[in-house]
Parts: sequence; structure tokens; C-alpha cells
Amino acid sequence: MTKAPQSAPTPAQVTMTLSAIAATAATPRPSGESLQEQLQRAKLGITAQLNDAGLATGSSWELMWLALSPDNANLAYIAWNSDGSNQIAVAIRGTIGNPIDMMEDLDVGTVVPFTAGGSTDIAVSAGAMAAFTQIVTARGITAVATGQAPGGKSGRPEIVLPSDATLVQALSALLTSVPSSPQPTLYVTGHSLGGCIATTLATYLQAQTIEPNTPRLALVTFAAPTAGLKSFADYVDARPWSLNERWVNTYDLVPRAWSELLTAKSWYPAPGPTANDEVKVLLSVIDGLRKGNAYVQPGAGNPKTVNANYSTYDKALVNQTTADFLGQVAFQHANSTYLTLLGAPVVPAGPVVTSVSPTYGQGGKSVTVTIKGSGFSQDSVVDFGPIPCAVFDVDASGTQIIATAPDGHGVVDVRVTTMLGTSPAVPLGRFAYDGGPAPVVVSGVSPRSGTAGTQVTISGSGFAAGAAVRIKDVALSSVTVVSPTQITAKVPLRRPEWPKTMDITVTVGVATSPTGPADEFTYTG
Repeated sequence: MTKAPQSAPTPAQVTMTLSAIAATAATPRPSGESLQEQLQRAKLGITAQLNDAGLATGSSWELMWLALSPDNANLAYIAWNSDGSNQIAVAIRGTIGNPIDMMEDLDVGTVVPFTAGGSTDIAVSAGAMAAFTQIVTARGITAVATGQAPGGKSGRPEIVLPSDATLVQALSALLTSVPSSPQPTLYVTGHSLGGCIATTLATYLQAQTIEPNTPRLALVTFAAPTAGLKSFADYVDARPWSLNERWVNTYDLVPRAWSELLTAKSWYPAPGPTANDEVKVLLSVIDGLRKGNAYVQPGAGNPKTVNANYSTYDKALVNQTTADFLGQVAFQHANSTYLTLLGAPVVPAGPVVTSVSPTYGQGGKSVTVTIKGSGFSQDSVVDFGPIPCAVFDVDASGTQIIATAPDGHGVVDVRVTTMLGTSPAVPLGRFAYDGGPAPVVVSGVSPRSGTAGTQVTISGSGFAAGAAVRIKDVALSSVTVVSPTQITAKVPLRRPEWPKTMDITVTVGVATSPTGPADEFTYTG
């Protein structure tokens, strides 16, 4: 069903939507995809998202240019608003992945001069400088045809952009083509590391001479970690922006890097999850990566904050465990969470695999596998680990694919790729070759809390007669394997040294289920 256009969206809702769209097709296809193939797939996906009238962008924005860095770490695209407002946006995508991994990968132990802003006295992290350099030197593809705009948009000027252009070259050509009245407004925006890069890119663009159609510059970032020291923050704050907003979810860890990361040791407020000792050590280790450098956020005293009372959180991740804490970090940082907090429609997600059946089969044999999930479309492709699947059929519902498993070996992740992205690897989406055994996975425990002797129903896959069920290293009693997907058992007495919440694992033969929030049980007494 097509959503109705959002009425009178705010600049923050529009730019956050543009930032979220930058994550389209972020993950390369598991069986292999060249940078140009992925770039073309991203072009299709971003165009489709921009044409979605139900988003805050309202289908009036048109993709003009986009580029991927050679290592696929960063993407940037340029879009123009054809609604008569003469707005241009540069949206930047940062590294896609776990927020903790992203912070650990960013080189903040070394600072370097940011001469691109026009001064030798401005210091940013070496990691921020490297990401900025990738964006401004990347050569992208033109995503616009001359003459009439796609979809029958009338009144659009003829726009001609050079091929194999850098971002600045593409911007200059675009500004030459679009009207001079009203004066163009150029928004530079990004979420997460993309927001960090946006602060460096926007100051760089202000130092450029763009004539004769000089735009007004607006900087709007979301969840951005700190790019540099006080000298850089002061420089950004002193620029003559037409709009300068830094949006922060109060309980998002990433924008607190690297100026106030350790405040998260006191998180999360009730109902949690409270940081345990392992999390506190991890936060100290990550904060130590800055090696004493004193990072300062632009507009440090006046951020635009949302979720101040912790009213938005993942209700399935509230236990005092490392897995729940890191899962809540990812939830609070997500594009979809920021859009929800801003009151904007969420950008449609890429495909998701929730299960495969059967979960094992003999290599070289014709095995029909049912893949269940969401977001499947007729442009879907399927991979069993690094091997592409040649024979499959996508159900019209978009929730099921019937595939013939290609020849392979070992235990692999079954993943689906569309123009919007690649499904993440999930435990219930694994397939074992060579006749099994099936991967052992715990996907749920019910009830999730109770006292000693509570009978629990354990859901998952790969269960078999003789399965051992444990909490910590203590076996549960009265274990009954009801089916390959269900076990019942009773939890043992909690030992004094145990935390209240622990993982329940199932072992079949030599295979033990991986741990995660889904298998947790909390003692209430």
C-alpha cells in the first residue's frame, strides 16, 4: 500500500531521510560484486527510495550523482529538489556495521591539520581526515539524464553533469544548470560517521569559490561522533551557515565519542539494560583509543536532543548483560530510531531472512530450501555463503523464497540481496552441507524469567535426542526434546555467584548454540 505524503516535513525530517537513504545497498553481495556493480545497484535503490512519496522527501528529490570509496567504506550522493525550492543535498554514508566496531576502527589517537578548511590551525582526527579525503577524491557516476525528469516531472531544467566527476565537479556543474532564483540552498548531511564526515565536508565546501550560482550552505548532522579538537569545533561554529543543527538521541553512545563516552557507564536508566563490569571495561578501552586527545563537538552546548526521558528503547534488550547493552546501543543509534524520534516515516528496510528449512542437506544433491523473511522482491538474488543460487522462486507476498541449494560445503549463511540491501546473517538462516548435522540455534525461551524449577520452553532449530541443555555450566533437569525446534526443561537453582540473567544453551553432539539476547533467562528470586 502506498503511504500518503507527509505534510510539511521539517528540514530535520527531510535531511535525516536523505541520510538514511544513503545506507541503501550498503553491503556487497556475499557471492561477490564489483564496486561498479554495487554502485549501480545502489543507484537503483536510492532512486526508488527518493521516488517514494510516503517518505519525508516526498518524491520531489532526484538523484544526480553518487560515488563509493574504493574500499566501500563510504558513499556520497547528490540530490536536487525539483519542487521549486531549489534545494540541493549532499548526503554521506559512513561505515555500515556495529557501532562499537565503527568507533574502534576510527583512528582518533592521531590528530592532523585540516587544511582543507582554509586554515593550518585546525586539528581533526586522522580517521576523520581519511574519510573526508575518500569522499572528496572519489569519482562517481552521473545518475541523471538530460531533458525531462523521470516520472514525467515538468519544469525541470536540462541538467548536464560530467561523467567520472568528483563531488565538487558534479556540484559545480549542477549549480550551473539549476535556477539562480531562489538562491540555491546546499544541505550537507549524514548519520553516524556520515555526519562526522559532513562537518568536515561542509567547511571545505564553504572554502570553495562556486560561481556564478553561489549556494547558501546548511549543515545538519545526526548521531555524529566528534571529528576534531576544539579548534575545529570553533571553526565550524563560526561559519555563516544558513542552518546548523546537530541532532543527538540522548541515549545514543556514538555521538558521545570522543568527548563524553564514559558517561555511558551509568546507562541505561530503568528498565535498563544497566552496564555491567564487562561493558564498563569495554567503554574505558574504547575511550583510551583517543590517547588523551581532547575532542570537542561543534555546537557542544546546544545540540538538538531527542529521547531525553528514555521513552524509546528496544523492550527486548533490557537485561544486565553485555549482549543486551550492545544491542541497545545499536538500536538507539539506528537510522530508523532517529526517524521515529523525529516523527518521520521510516525508510523501507532491505530484505531480512528469518529462517530456512531444512537447515541441512547433502552437498551435490538437489535440496529444496524454503527461505522465510521479509522484503523479498522480484529483483532478489540468493546466496548460500559465497555461492550464488541459480534456481529459486520469489513468492508474490515478498515473505518466502523456494530455492534449490547450490553445491557447497560446510555451514553457510543463506542471504538475500535486493536493490535496497543484503539481509544480515542470522543464526536461523544457516544451512549445513554434507548431510548435517543441522546448526543448533536457540531463538527463544518462554517464560523469560522465573525461579528455580521453572519449566521453560526453548525454541530454535537443530534439536535432537540426547541434547544437553545448560545454564552457565549447570544442566537443566527434565529435558524433553519435543521436536527439532522445541525442548522443554526445568531451570536449576541459581548459585550465589551467578548474575541474575544468563544464557541457556543447547548442545547436540559437538555443536553448541551461539549465545545472544534471545536465549536469556532471568532469575526473579
